[in-house]
Amino acid sequence: MKLKTHLHPTSSLVDLTPLVDVVLLMLIFFIITSDILPFKSLNIDPPVIDLAAPPRTTQVLVIMDAQNVIYVGSKKEIVDLESFQESLQAEIDKFRKMHSDADLAVVLSLDRSVEYGDFLRLFALTQQLGVKIRLMYHEACSTSNV
Repeated sequence: MKLKTHLHPTSSLVDLTPLVDVVLLMLIFFIITSDILPFKSLNIDPPVIDLAAPPRTTQVLVIMDAQNVIYVGSKKEIVDLESFQESLQAEIDKFRKMHSDADLAVVLSLDRSVEYGDFLRLFALTQQLGVKIRLMYHEACSTSNV
């Protein structure tokens, strides 16, 4: 028995499914194996800075922690409240000797548990020296629920 079909083979129908599969696989392969290109660098001429120029702002750091321990200067010298002014004045004089043209400011960094009276005493002693004062406050990170 012979079956007759009415379909005639034509060459105009091309199946693109294998081609799309291969192109997709190649695209995925090249994306995965390629390195991300670095950003193109911009041609920027940096300004010339004189190394002997003093900084625009010089800061003397004063820290009071939760136990009312006072640290003065970049080396965090521990001082008590009675010798605080002398130590801070020595630190200010040292910075002014190194950077006479700089705008000096004393940065007071206090723990949030420091009593208000202790803060006022420290602030008043600093204010008597006649320098700019900046206050710095960092909220403590706590893991307990209050």
